Amino acid sequence: MRQSTTDKTTHPALILWIVAGWVGFALLPWYGVEEFWFFGWLTDGWPTDSDYAPALFLLMQGERPWLWPLLPALAAPLLVAGRRKTDPAFARVLLAAGGFGFAWLIAQGMGIGLRGWNADWLQALFGPLDDRQFGMGYGALVVASAFLFILTQGIAARGAINGDVFVTGAIGGVIAVVTIFVFFPIAKMLLAAFVTEEGGHSVMVFLSKFFDDRIWGLGCLTGSRCGVAWNSLFLAVLVGVLTTALGLVFALVLTRSGFRFKRSLRAITVLPIITPPFVIGLAIILLFGLSGGVTTWVADLFGIRPTRWVYGLPGILIAQVLAFTPIAFLVLIGVVEGVSPSMEEAAQTLRANRWQTFRTVSLPLMRPGLANAFLLGFIESMADFGNPLVLGGNYDVLSTEIFFAIVGAQYDQGRAAVLAIVLLAFTLAAFYLQRFWLGRKSYTTVTGKGDAGVHPEMPRGLAIPVYAIAAIWGAFTLVIYGMILYGSLVQLWGVDNTLTFKHYLTAFAVRIEDGGIRWTGSAWDSFWTTMMIATVAAPLTAAVGLITAYLLTRQDFAGKRSFEFGTMLSFAIPGTVIGVSYILAFNVPPIEITGTGLILVISFIFRNMPVGVRAGIASMSQLDRSLDESSLTLGANSWQTFRAVILPLLRPAILAALVYSFVRAMTAISAVIFLVSARYDMATSYIIGRVENNDYGLAIAYSTALIFVMLAAVGLLQLMVGRTRIGRRMSHEQGGG
Repeated sequence: MRQSTTDKTTHPALILWIVAGWVGFALLPWYGVEEFWFFGWLTDGWPTDSDYAPALFLLMQGERPWLWPLLPALAAPLLVAGRRKTDPAFARVLLAAGGFGFAWLIAQGMGIGLRGWNADWLQALFGPLDDRQFGMGYGALVVASAFLFILTQGIAARGAINGDVFVTGAIGGVIAVVTIFVFFPIAKMLLAAFVTEEGGHSVMVFLSKFFDDRIWGLGCLTGSRCGVAWNSLFLAVLVGVLTTALGLVFALVLTRSGFRFKRSLRAITVLPIITPPFVIGLAIILLFGLSGGVTTWVADLFGIRPTRWVYGLPGILIAQVLAFTPIAFLVLIGVVEGVSPSMEEAAQTLRANRWQTFRTVSLPLMRPGLANAFLLGFIESMADFGNPLVLGGNYDVLSTEIFFAIVGAQYDQGRAAVLAIVLLAFTLAAFYLQRFWLGRKSYTTVTGKGDAGVHPEMPRGLAIPVYAIAAIWGAFTLVIYGMILYGSLVQLWGVDNTLTFKHYLTAFAVRIEDGGIRWTGSAWDSFWTTMMIATVAAPLTAAVGLITAYLLTRQDFAGKRSFEFGTMLSFAIPGTVIGVSYILAFNVPPIEITGTGLILVISFIFRNMPVGVRAGIASMSQLDRSLDESSLTLGANSWQTFRAVILPLLRPAILAALVYSFVRAMTAISAVIFLVSARYDMATSYIIGRVENNDYGLAIAYSTALIFVMLAAVGLLQLMVGRTRIGRRMSHEQGGG
């Protein structure tokens, strides 16, 4: 048995957070400072100027008296910092200090606003307040974090989760950030569903909007139109099934065949995920629209009249399957690679043929990946609004209805909130159906034992259709991207097909003068802003997602199912709702960050975090817990085990999370429209502006440039993350990939 950590009287993590709390309270600006990281505030009145003053200096100047209770809460942990964890006072003091400090920060943040008290009963209880509160800054953030982690250390000292400081801190941290940046803004938005015209709240108003025929109507059964709920559900199920099937097809070609051009095929499968969705929609229209190339060719060949068949369900389905198949592939490739070859070889040793081995051994072990891939495809389809906006025609879906309810002439936030609740209900149902299908079976295939097996190739009866589907879909993808590239090089797409580079020169012109480089192209500002935001958001998204996946697969704690659902909630809500809810929640104190780059980073982290969670869960479900137990037995703590044992085996999941979060930050549309500002303009909002001005050539040229930039970024991430090495030999055929 390793020595118990409860005998130690030094607590490095506790000391770190005590010091951090005092630094945040006594040295850092308490309220928000624009351009904090340029440190201009240090020479612009800090620490006495109230705009830049730390909380301690504000109190010394007689301002913000509601901050006084934080002082004893910060001082109390110093009294027990040198005591053993087994001392009852240790846990009691940390729980009291951390809990009170964190709760008080929340209470005063929510209770005091721009004009004093936020509620009449507070003013009646405490009297009028002459002072006001600004948005909290980095000082308040550091102090709040310190209180939170002092509280979780107190919980660990009480014996929760075997007294594991890292795990309790990770659970507390994830719950806090998900509550603040997912539940809080969405709750603000959804409350609008109960608001009456007079400004009150009524359940009857909600019910009348919820059971509207435009949502639940079944007119399509009698030749009319169905409600948007049924349209969205049918489309999402189709997209989930098709993207999962295609993702599995490409994963099998790359892992279970002797295909010689695996790298090229991998690049083709990733292409759609790095493209703004409306660009794919425009390319589909150019091919299959009323005057599209394919449509007119078929009409001339068979002597039939061209139709608008692509507008509606067929067009949306094609575009979404094309756009979301890479998500399923990125989830499934790690799972398919993770199936132990020794189990497949054992089945063949028992005289099972390749088809029986695949059907009874390989495929059942892929169920976690298949279920997660379907869930992501389903949710993506539900939340997507770019493709239905371009190709929807008369086929209305929830996401576009929410968009028009918010930004259209009706401006009905209540209807938008009701539609969001319907969408959330569908997502929740899919989530629990997935759990029911997986059941409580074990899918562990990677253990601490050596495994030098080689994956068998697909059975011939399966290989032929898999190759055919992969070839057809790969060719179709190349045609789509050929049209996009062609559209960026013509004078006026569909009218004047003269080749030109003028669109690229307008967007990305560079001039060298006065010994320096001037970025004179009109797209450079939005390009550099987008690169900065995406570069910051991607690793944070992957980190939060994978830590959450580790907690869900390796730890048991109360409220685990609610915890998992909470991490998926932001992914289930359309980006338009995320954008509007963030404006409602973060345009006023206590967290006042609209118009900043920070709100863009935060929205990307919590919008894309579920991909890291699902990819991590799918991969970790194949790692035997004995790996963790062996590390802990050898004296490592949970953090060391996670860093040195688990993470190296999760490289496919890490790559999936990094790639997806980076490219989604580069190509996101719906939430970005509401959150960009004049200073922080993103590439997609710039592109949409060009589309609205009918400058399609410049929009497509910019999109094409983004595609090449993201291809380079994906390759760089692949090199940085590397591949999982689990001691398997490579066959001659596999070595060619």
